Amino acid sequence: MLLPYLCFGAALFALGLVGFVTRRNLIIIFLCTEMMFQGIVINLVAFGRYPLAGNAPILDGQVFALFLLVVAAAEAALALALVVLLFRHRPSLDANVWAELKER
Repeated sequence: MLLPYLCFGAALFALGLVGFVTRRNLIIIFLCTEMMFQGIVINLVAFGRYPLAGNAPILDGQVFALFLLVVAAAEAALALALVVLLFRHRPSLDANVWAELKER
């Protein structure tokens, strides 16, 4: 019963990756990054719950998932602060506008 969880996690990661590559709004880009993190967390917990070699379930997957959730929360806080700071400097959340600023 591991396969449905892995497929769901992979689909969530793929949707986040497609959104990250195709969107230009900074908030949507950060939300797609969070979606990719959640896909990874689902896979980590699934591997922790259903070990491959028939051994007893171990907590490694859950520990890594908890660590990744902490990293994702810190990333979301920093990203939101960065978006607010950038929006105050120039009232646009288009990533291309900020790429042009880098060229100057």
